[in-house]
Amino acid sequence: MPKNKSLSSLGLHTVNGSDPVIKKIVFDSRQAVPGCLFAALKGGSVHGAEFVETVLDAGASAILTDEEGELILKDLKIDALVVKKDARRALAKAVSLFMEKQPETIVAVTGTNGKTSVATFCRQLWNEVGIEAINIGTTGVEGSWSTPLNNYTTPDPVKLHQVLHKAASEGVTHVAMEASSHGLDQRRLDGVEIKITAFTNFSRDHLDYHVSYENYFNAKKGLFERLCPKEKVGVFNIDNQEIKDLADWYALNNHVITIGYDKTADLVILSQKFHPKSQNIRFSFRDKIYQKSINLIGAFQAENLLMAALLAIASGQDKSSIFDILEDIKPVRGRMELAATKKNGATVYVDYAHTPDAIEVALKSLKPHILGKLIVVIGAGGERDEGKRPFMGAAAEQNSDFVIITDDNPRNEDPSVIHQMIKKGIQNTNKVEIIADRAQAILTAVDLLDVGDGLLIAGKGHETEQVIGENNFPFDDFEQASLSVASLDGVEQ
Repeated sequence: MPKNKSLSSLGLHTVNGSDPVIKKIVFDSRQAVPGCLFAALKGGSVHGAEFVETVLDAGASAILTDEEGELILKDLKIDALVVKKDARRALAKAVSLFMEKQPETIVAVTGTNGKTSVATFCRQLWNEVGIEAINIGTTGVEGSWSTPLNNYTTPDPVKLHQVLHKAASEGVTHVAMEASSHGLDQRRLDGVEIKITAFTNFSRDHLDYHVSYENYFNAKKGLFERLCPKEKVGVFNIDNQEIKDLADWYALNNHVITIGYDKTADLVILSQKFHPKSQNIRFSFRDKIYQKSINLIGAFQAENLLMAALLAIASGQDKSSIFDILEDIKPVRGRMELAATKKNGATVYVDYAHTPDAIEVALKSLKPHILGKLIVVIGAGGERDEGKRPFMGAAAEQNSDFVIITDDNPRNEDPSVIHQMIKKGIQNTNKVEIIADRAQAILTAVDLLDVGDGLLIAGKGHETEQVIGENNFPFDDFEQASLSVASLDGVEQ
C-alpha cells in the first residue's frame, strides 16, 4: 500500500500554511477515515462541500475544494483547507503522487464510438504475445487482472489510480484505457502517465452535458493538448476532417500514425469482403499490402481492430507478429456481437450503438453480412441529450428495412415522449412500430425474421440492467435475444 505523505509532497498547500500528513485520499464522504484528505468537489446535483462537517467528524486531516466550495465553507473552521481554481486537476495530480505506482505503458483511447472495442482489442493483442495487460473502461477492468468499475467509462481519479496501483502491483505492465469526454473534462485522467493516444471518430453525443458540439470536441482535444502535448505517439482515424486537422497539429510535437480509408493514411483499408460471421480485410501499411481474415462483424470493427493493432505496434511490438494474430481476436461483449441464430438461419446481433452516427455505421456495416431484410430495435436513454433522438430515428429508417422503437433506460422521463421524439425523425410511418416493453419488442422483431434476415438490437450492448425511474431492473439484450429465438423455434432452455 502507498505510504503516508505530507500534503505539500502531493503538490497541495493549505490556506493557513499547515502541512498535515495524509493517510488516504477520498472522493466519497462515506469513505472518510482518520487522517484522510477529502476532495469536496461539485457532483451531479450536490457540492461535496456540503459533507465536510461529516468527514471532519470522521477525522479527516485536510479538505481540498474549489472556489464554490470555499463559499459554502466560509463559516466553518477547518484546520487544513486547500482551495484550487482547478481543484479536479489538483486532485488527480495529488492522487497520482500518493499512489506512486502505474503500469509502465498506458494507452488512452478517445472518440465518440469505438473506445471500448479499440481498448479491448489492444489488450487482447498484448495478451496474445505474452504481455500482462488490462483494458479499463465501460466493461470494467478486463485482462490479466480484473475488477468492476460501476458503469463508469472513466472512473474518478481516486478509483482510477487505485486500479492502476493495484494492477502494477499484480504485475500488469500494459494498460489500454478509454478516455471519455466527461472524464477528460472533469480531469479524471490528469496524473496518468500516458505514452500513446488514439482518436477513433467524432460525431454528436452528450450535448446534454457539453451543451455544444464545439465544447464536446474540445473536451476530447484535452487528451492531446493538456495531457499529452509533447513527445508522445498519437494514432488518428483521419476519415473525419476534424480529427485529421488535429492529427496535423499534433504531428508538430509528437509522432503520429494515421489510419482510415483515406489514401493518405499510414494504414489504408483497401477492401473488405463480408461473410455471415466474419470478414476478409485487405490493407496497406507503409507501402506493404496485407490480407487477413478476422472473426468480427461490421466494417467499423475492422477499423477498430486495425487501430488497436497500430497501438500495439506503437507500444513496441513487431508489426508482422501483431498482424499475424488478428484472426485470434474475439468480439467485445455487446459490440456487434452475434447473440442468436434462428433455425431458418436468420441472425440476431447486439450492439451498443446509441448515437445517430453509431446507429448509421452499425447498420451500414451489418448490411453486407445480411442477404435478406434488416430490422433494428432502438431506444434512447432518458435524461440524456434530447436533440439526438430524431436523428437516431432517421439513421435507423434510412439504413434498415423496419424499425421498432422501444424503451432504453428511460429513467425519470416519460417513455412515450422519448418514443415520439425518435419517431419524428422517421418519414415512412409504415416502416416503424412502437413497442414500449423491450422484451416484447425483441420478441416481436425476432418473430419477423425470415430466411436470410438479420436483426440489430441497438443501444444497451453489454449492459445488464434497465433503468426505470430510480430503479435498476435486470435486463440483458443478449439473453433476451437467445430466449426469444429459443421460444419461437420451440427449443427448451
